[in-house]
Amino acid sequence: MKMKEILLTLFFSVFLSACTEHKFVVSEIRGSKIPLDNTTEQLSDKSFGDFLAPYKAQLDEKMNEVIGSATGNMPVHAPESLLSNFSADVYRQVASGYLKSPVDIAIVNLKGLRTSIPAGEIKVSKIFELMPFENELVLVWLKGTELSDLLQFFASIGGEGVSGLRMEIKDGRAIKILIGDHAIDPDKTYVIATNDYLAEGNDGMTQLTRHIQRIDTGIKIRDMLIAFIRDQTAKGNKITSKLDGRITLY
Repeated sequence: MKMKEILLTLFFSVFLSACTEHKFVVSEIRGSKIPLDNTTEQLSDKSFGDFLAPYKAQLDEKMNEVIGSATGNMPVHAPESLLSNFSADVYRQVASGYLKSPVDIAIVNLKGLRTSIPAGEIKVSKIFELMPFENELVLVWLKGTELSDLLQFFASIGGEGVSGLRMEIKDGRAIKILIGDHAIDPDKTYVIATNDYLAEGNDGMTQLTRHIQRIDTGIKIRDMLIAFIRDQTAKGNKITSKLDGRITLY
């Protein structure tokens, strides 16, 4: 065989072996926990840290802005709490302004409120802690029968954040339900302010998916709360809330 043929043969042998699909098998997986605290500073890339520094400074300035003041601690718990009452009331007020017509009730999921608001200064960062999600304000129109079923579900889990209604929970059942000042009407259509997460039927609220109509406002819940607090502060008001017996558990 000539040298040229030998070289060509070797070339194609190497080429074909390189094109052959290799199958890799995972033989071992190992992991370790790395705490994200000041001890990790030694592992950081200083040049990248220097690059991020001005952006971090801008972000810190925005997050540390004081936008209002709370008159007292506002925790979240069932069946009703200062924070869930405050949040649901803001939902209903903003939704009514958006619709330019009164909204009957508002519904807030207690699990969606991820922290409490302490007494004193309220910073932007606290609202981001409270609402770290990109949820939006949604309006749904629901028949009284579906709303009644939804409130029975609330009773079975001990309550949820609401505004515009009153009810009692006894033996896991919702009783004495009032929407505004009137008993719930199974044939009436009610306008409900909530968030897009719940409007999709999450947290067990499947009744909200059986709406007659739905409007997505595009208003971020977090932005809505920040704007409301700013507005109240501009008017010289502090942020406050009260327990008013909108949900009573026996």
